[in-house]
Amino acid sequence: MPVLIEKHSNDRDFVICESGNIERYLARAYGFIPSDIRQAALQEQLRDQASDMFAAFISQLVAKSEEDRKENFAKFDGLLDKLVEVQTKQINANGNIGHMFGDILSYADIVTYAFYKIIVVGMVKRQANIVNIVKPKLTPQLIKLITTVEANPLLASYTARGDSLAAIVTKPTSARL
Repeated sequence: MPVLIEKHSNDRDFVICESGNIERYLARAYGFIPSDIRQAALQEQLRDQASDMFAAFISQLVAKSEEDRKENFAKFDGLLDKLVEVQTKQINANGNIGHMFGDILSYADIVTYAFYKIIVVGMVKRQANIVNIVKPKLTPQLIKLITTVEANPLLASYTARGDSLAAIVTKPTSARL
């Protein structure tokens, strides 16, 4: 279980656990989640949807039978279509400027980027064809968000690790095979 321990000079350490809780705490601490509770709820909702999608993706990888794998993959595939639709709608509602909310990097931008990076780059060893499954579903709006997040200097040390997601999703499919 992930744990965050903040050391304080008064000998009263602050300790929290659970990855989602730690994520939200850090996002608030660094100003990536707005103080407006409705705007914050919308961004946190997008994080929870991405988390549910990741669980759906994993369920088809660990299925006990081929029949279960196919059934779980069909669920993941359908949910991915819905998630892409929701994310694209939000990006469009924000003027299609490469961000989900406002004109600066947000928690929702980071979570969306991380979800696709984990699925497309991180899971390719577990499911070799994942790029060919996810890439055609990505809308130009999501590709713009991915490119915008990857270019953000605040995240340069993270986005520079491993393969560039933007390069993968913008490369012609035949070049990836």
